[in-house]
Amino acid sequence: MRLPKSAHASRPWRIHEFTSDFSVEDVWAFRTPGAGPDDFPTMLAAMRATGGLMKQPWLARFLFAVRWKLGALLGWDEPSAGVGERVASLRDCLPSDIRDAPRGPDNESMPLKAIYELDMESARELANKTVHTVMHLGWVQGANRDYELRMAVLVKPNGWFGRLYMSAIAPFRYLIVYPALTRKWERAWRDRSHAGAEYEEGMSG
Repeated sequence: MRLPKSAHASRPWRIHEFTSDFSVEDVWAFRTPGAGPDDFPTMLAAMRATGGLMKQPWLARFLFAVRWKLGALLGWDEPSAGVGERVASLRDCLPSDIRDAPRGPDNESMPLKAIYELDMESARELANKTVHTVMHLGWVQGANRDYELRMAVLVKPNGWFGRLYMSAIAPFRYLIVYPALTRKWERAWRDRSHAGAEYEEGMSG
């Protein structure tokens, strides 16, 4: 479910401390019936167990494949345009109490790399020739008193081309990518016991 940008801006998230030069692009909520205040790590583990981009529905996979192909042809995703090259990682801006906290795992199926992972929120970042973007996940008590997952996408476009790029992909995000994520992540919560077992097995193997 899409939420107003104020749903993210009004929360006392730690991410606000070092993203003042980013704009909030999208805010989305994912239902997690029966969730409590301590279930954020459980939700993250369930999401990871469902796999990365290759486990998306076919239409979302097709869009990502087209995007990466275009990026390869036009040089959008060259290492020189990434985090640590074109832009500094937000990890370099973290207060010491967050810098010393666990960051969360990275893997090849997730192009966004971990910045930090706390009890109630986490953040990942990606940069290329179009944007520097942050995916922020937060754990919030919803209207029915259950806790729910919220995702905010923060962006810093790379000039006019980055702004044009974000406008061009907006219909695909709202009509295909976010609905697919909603189905996948909400199903991950429903199937979390099975997903958690698969995740632990994969980590131990």
